[in-house]
Amino acid sequence: MRQDFQAFARDYRDRFPQDVLHVPTPLGCGQDVTALVEDLARQGRAPMLSLDRVPGSAWPLVTNVFASRERIARIMGTDLANLHAEYQRRANAPIAPDHVDSGPVTEMVTEGDAVDLDQIPMIRHFDSDRGPYVTNAVIVAEDPDTGVANLSYHRSMRHARNALATSLHSRGHLWRMYQAAREAGRPLPVAMVIGAHPLFMMAASARVAFGTDERAIAGGLMGEALQVVRTPRHGIGVPAAAEFVLEGHLDPEAHVAEGPFGEFSGYSSDRSTNTLFHVHAVLRKRDPWLVDVVGGATDEHLNLARLPREAEMLEKLKARFPAVTRLHYPTSGTHFHAYVALRQSRPGEARQVMLGLLGWDPYLKTVIAVDEDIDVAQDSQVLWALATHFQPHRDMFSIDGLPGSPLDPSSTADGTTSRLALDATRGPDFHGIRATLSPEARARAAEILRGAGA
Repeated sequence: MRQDFQAFARDYRDRFPQDVLHVPTPLGCGQDVTALVEDLARQGRAPMLSLDRVPGSAWPLVTNVFASRERIARIMGTDLANLHAEYQRRANAPIAPDHVDSGPVTEMVTEGDAVDLDQIPMIRHFDSDRGPYVTNAVIVAEDPDTGVANLSYHRSMRHARNALATSLHSRGHLWRMYQAAREAGRPLPVAMVIGAHPLFMMAASARVAFGTDERAIAGGLMGEALQVVRTPRHGIGVPAAAEFVLEGHLDPEAHVAEGPFGEFSGYSSDRSTNTLFHVHAVLRKRDPWLVDVVGGATDEHLNLARLPREAEMLEKLKARFPAVTRLHYPTSGTHFHAYVALRQSRPGEARQVMLGLLGWDPYLKTVIAVDEDIDVAQDSQVLWALATHFQPHRDMFSIDGLPGSPLDPSSTADGTTSRLALDATRGPDFHGIRATLSPEARARAAEILRGAGA
């Protein structure tokens, strides 16, 4: 039960009822889910949402799990200040998966001609989407020689009764495995996990070297071996407590229509590998839930990918540049901006740090460096530092012709982009004195406001 999403959700609701919003009211369509999340975000709220009745799903839907960094820290058993360090500590201590004979996901198994993807819950998050999508689709592919598994997210829509159209990442590890299978003239067996424990979902976003078994990363994050069962046809190890699993293969030749889909950039993207996934078997719980990830430029979509990226980049930066104190990828910049704070001890150090970050993370286009007293989690503070410390003629540089994200609508068709570094640190010749208030004045103000009921 420790690895079961439904058990996690019930336990979290019991411990933090103020952080879970239950909506029993029937929704009009899947876009209502996105509208609810966006309206809550405008109010500065990011609760986990539990929705009883959503068209497109015969079962309850839970979403917005990753929209709150504080909630992710609770799931990791730590606080916000130590979230990056705790993630890296666990991810750097992988535990190999444990194969078991059966689990909740094997309660209902459908194979062959009986497979009907109309029975798999899918919703349409944006009016501009091509149709209903599975947005929480973690594809598991095992190396045929070593058995090591790659986990990765891939948007997927129904193509036929027993097939999905999906988009692979053309620079990702799954694409590398798919290309190797194509060159060998064979399809690539895969399994798609739809709904699992949040720490398994985070492991699927891990930034690790090719050949690393991300199921072991999930074990490290959980602090115990991930229990996996074998799929019926190809024997791929998938979470025993998953809500749904689809087993089949990626077609080495077919090219099918897929997209547009609301991506993390905030734009609907039709850039796709247009890959066909033939489904041979469906495994599910007897009473599953749809664990949804709201797409687009939402905090949930971005946090799920950027927290592992931040944790890895911060560890690298601190190892090479001890002056670095914090790193933050803001929602306003999707995956393309980063703010880094440092205690600069010599001229040019901020530039060196920014060069390292721009070189390590291929998605980044703009990095702003600030002093350690600037809260990089607050756009307004970073922009204030930019306004008062930065001189364009001396404090910026750019690099062009580098590979970036193919989902960046401003990039070239092959994903080539340029990158910008802005040094908003004060520098050695800065002479301004920051306006401050005494602790006593702040304490008196807080007391006055409490007395006024504010």
